[in-house]
Amino acid sequence: MADAEAELREQFTEAFSDAEFPVKNQMDLVPALPNGPGTRFEAGDGDVSFTAMEMAAKLGSHQEFPYDDAESLVDDVIEGLKAEGML
Repeated sequence: MADAEAELREQFTEAFSDAEFPVKNQMDLVPALPNGPGTRFEAGDGDVSFTAMEMAAKLGSHQEFPYDDAESLVDDVIEGLKAEGML
């Protein structure tokens, strides 16, 4: 899944880089997403696939808001996906 992780990391970084930092909660990220909460992230030829809303529902306990930059947010998202068995 290392390739899927790299693909997702790239997608998350691209999506979240447009957010207005610092972000204080998940809702602060919604305006940065191209399709809002329905934005879909996919990797590994579709083996890994979920929407931003699905991800937010599962990862709330793995995130430590506020975030000052996209990189630290993406790091926590990736770790949360691993912990939840989504990656």
